[in-house]
Amino acid sequence: YGWGKWRLWFGPGARFAEDRFVRIPSGAGLVQAMVSLRSAGVLADERAFRLLARQKKYTDRVRPGRYRITGGMSMNALVNKLRAGEQDPVRVTFNNIQRLPQLAGRLAHYLEPDSLAFLHAFNDPDNIHASGLDAANFIGAFLPDTYELWWTTTPAAFLARMQRERTAFWTDERTAKARAFRLSPAEVTTLASIVQAETMRMDDAPKIAGVYLNRLRIGMPLQADPTLKFALGLDSIRRVLDRDKLVDSPYNTYRHAGLPPGPINMPAPRFIDAVLNAPRHDHLYFCAKADMSGYSEFSRTYEQHLVHARRYQRALNERGIRR
Repeated sequence: YGWGKWRLWFGPGARFAEDRFVRIPSGAGLVQAMVSLRSAGVLADERAFRLLARQKKYTDRVRPGRYRITGGMSMNALVNKLRAGEQDPVRVTFNNIQRLPQLAGRLAHYLEPDSLAFLHAFNDPDNIHASGLDAANFIGAFLPDTYELWWTTTPAAFLARMQRERTAFWTDERTAKARAFRLSPAEVTTLASIVQAETMRMDDAPKIAGVYLNRLRIGMPLQADPTLKFALGLDSIRRVLDRDKLVDSPYNTYRHAGLPPGPINMPAPRFIDAVLNAPRHDHLYFCAKADMSGYSEFSRTYEQHLVHARRYQRALNERGIRR
């Protein structure tokens, strides 16, 4: 090698200080790979890169992925990294998911497949059957969290990962706690989704879960406002009206006793644990506090509950909250 060529290939080739990321799509050849590298501004000399890629046989070994290119990386190191397919993982976070199309969109933001590819996989009857759930409960197959995934993760690979995560989460201890309440893991997840919709105050969540478990035990309808909002497609409303309770839906827990057909959102693991660790008490009612703190007042009798409910209704009226 002449000094100039050695310096170009083995000396610092990157012309930037901070790390950058290059995404090379699935099915790409050398030309597409170079387009991706050029777009990221990491090629010091395209002709030299092409020559080195040919010499190292990268032209026949282009591998898709998301690659971190460090500032000052040599061209030789760059080609070696790409040729070996040494991807750098993506930290994928999803939470506060209401519907599966929302999850599909969130994943497409991080990963290579588009939202339609993920949604198609989520609606595939074979995938739903393989999870051991039905369509109404399939949203419970996913545990909101932050995961490290390859950018090229396919919908099938993502579902397989989620199945492993769910299996690991549902330990013998958690399953035994569910069984003690005479509930399956899927039913616990459904109840957890209601509790999550009721409060974000984690110190209140187990007690609210206890109210619903008490109602289930005695055959009392859950009368959960979040299930009405779900049935009406009006998750954002603050105030449920009497006419809302007439909606004809299996998710109307005012008209139908027991749990609804499936979760009304994707509950976070901490809300599943709130259900599993619900304290034993004799409260059958709860109502949001009038101070709008997000906490709840708990009552043993309907008469006590009406006092709290009227106080809360007055607070809504004073704030002009009609819906």
